[in-house]
Amino acid sequence: MQEIRHWLDGTAVEGTSGRQLPVWNPATGEQQAYVVAATAEETARAIASAKKAFPGWRAASLSRRAEVMFRFRELVDANRKEIASLISAEHGKTVADAAGELARGIENIEFAAGAPHLLKGGYSEQASSGVDVYSIRQPLGVVAGITPFNFPAMVPLWMLCNALVCGNTFVLKPSEKDPSVSLLLADLLRQAGLPDGAFNVVQGDREAVETLIDHPDVQALSFVGSTPVAQAVYERGTKLGKRVQALGGAKNHMVVLPDADIGSAADAAVSAGYGSAGERCMAVSVVVAVGASADPLVEAIKERVGRIAVGPATDPSAEMGPLISREHRDKVAGYLADPGTAEIVVDGRDAPVCDEPGFFLGASLVDRVPTDSPLYTDEIFGPVLAVVRVDTYEQALDLVNTNEYGNGTAIFTRDGGAARQFQYDVLCGMVGVNVPVPVPVAYYSFGGWKSSLFGDLHMYGPEGLQFYTRAKVVTSRWPDPATSEVDLGFPKVR
Repeated sequence: MQEIRHWLDGTAVEGTSGRQLPVWNPATGEQQAYVVAATAEETARAIASAKKAFPGWRAASLSRRAEVMFRFRELVDANRKEIASLISAEHGKTVADAAGELARGIENIEFAAGAPHLLKGGYSEQASSGVDVYSIRQPLGVVAGITPFNFPAMVPLWMLCNALVCGNTFVLKPSEKDPSVSLLLADLLRQAGLPDGAFNVVQGDREAVETLIDHPDVQALSFVGSTPVAQAVYERGTKLGKRVQALGGAKNHMVVLPDADIGSAADAAVSAGYGSAGERCMAVSVVVAVGASADPLVEAIKERVGRIAVGPATDPSAEMGPLISREHRDKVAGYLADPGTAEIVVDGRDAPVCDEPGFFLGASLVDRVPTDSPLYTDEIFGPVLAVVRVDTYEQALDLVNTNEYGNGTAIFTRDGGAARQFQYDVLCGMVGVNVPVPVPVAYYSFGGWKSSLFGDLHMYGPEGLQFYTRAKVVTSRWPDPATSEVDLGFPKVR
């Protein structure tokens, strides 16, 4: 059986711990490969490799670093089909969905290629008599990324592109559930001209993660995962003086006002609720139906759910694939076993594909969900869409604002005034107006509020460049030695 290896000093290397972690085919339920979990010593070797490569990569010109990004972008584009197929085989999402993920990742490479312009500092001539002041941004050193299973290409590209183009070196710990894409990206970076050691990959689990957090040579950590783990990574890393951005969970609400186009809103709810089997941190998991919108909206969603084709990615007609693992499929299905007073409109456990091999669960729709139900309070991370009914816009806004998460939200309405008021009042990091999954384009930044983000800076885009650099201000004077004198007073600017 295939071993998916680590990447160290520009080449794939075998693991030595002997502790194997299975990589499943979610569509068949069979093991297709394994990783050998990295030890603390192996992870430390990857960090040492990155540290050794840092002085040379930092000294490379901005034009040289941008050139590597341009070449990397072309190589990723040329290998789109292979990368998407690899994502699909290990994650289970359809090839079309995987290709969409990769396309959004490529946007981040393109943004990073513009770093020579984006990293320009400021300059103030004659700030004082004969004194000039200017600001520059410099790389941190060795930085690390810990990424989730649901986007094995896109999320690493959120991190590594900006980190590398800023002059840092990078150690990636991808999810052990779908790790192969990380090695393909590493090889494409090598082909693009990135020096050996500037990008390393360690496969593994908690031991590798804890080593990255604790190691004194790692200057910054980027993390995407569940809220409890994000909080733990943030607290442990910052306690050691590291810079940390840790993106956590979500419970994204889609508010539908009575004046909304019900058909368009239903299309959006189904697309955003069940795409990638709901395994997205920006998936819509709660539809907040306001007033008279509720009955027709639930009926329209129900009708569309019945047409979703669920199956393996090898089936060209499949629109939704399996979940990532048997354990996760069973956990998601467990929410449907005891809905309390909520009404199950469509039960995904009844889907015919659930009787076949693999980790399949059909799309589920649950109406009249109380806000104290686990169907509402928990981040289910699967194809379960909850409908909460409220009477007024104010009640809908209060639902979003009092929820512990603040990742993404959306409002569907024809009323521009209501939409503008919503984006002004809502306590959430990313807002969609008639857009159900408001993931920002690469030249903005991604991240939520409240328990969806631990740290001060969001991911990728301008804030990503800021995260991977630190500012330095230089005050410069070139005086005539004949005018030099001792002055113990406070420095003058006038």
